[in-house]
Amino acid sequence: AFYGKGGIGKSTTQQNTAAAMAHFYGKKIFIHGCDPKADSTRLILGGKPQDTLMDTLRLEGEDKVTKEKVMKVGYSSIRCVESGGPEPGVGCAGRGVITAINLMEEQGAYTEDLDFVFFDVLGDVVCGGFAMPIRDGKAQEVYIVASGEMMAIYAANN
Repeated sequence: AFYGKGGIGKSTTQQNTAAAMAHFYGKKIFIHGCDPKADSTRLILGGKPQDTLMDTLRLEGEDKVTKEKVMKVGYSSIRCVESGGPEPGVGCAGRGVITAINLMEEQGAYTEDLDFVFFDVLGDVVCGGFAMPIRDGKAQEVYIVASGEMMAIYAANN
């Protein structure tokens, strides 16, 4: 899981790491974006924004959400999904992360052939839902992207 303060460069770091591992080492990678801005996979998808799982869920209902509908394949066959979040000012984005990860598990998106599943997580929000990849043992390793500024260190410390 990649954590860090908003705007610190965690999505860029995560996508470049994934691209290098897939391209140079032939690793099979899945990126699950857990940021409500839904920009965790944009570089891998050639700059195109991706429809989020939560938007699809709101528009079509849970029974219509399939991994084929919400998952895109980008550079070097990297599989991508964006959790998204609630409408601004309504609901809990952390709850959206929990819902999205659970739905992807139910759909069998995290297949055995994958070498790595990257969770790109917003790190400057104090909310239990954003800790799910760590709390539920989904992340075996955690990378914190930070700079020398005080708020970056504060977010990393949380």
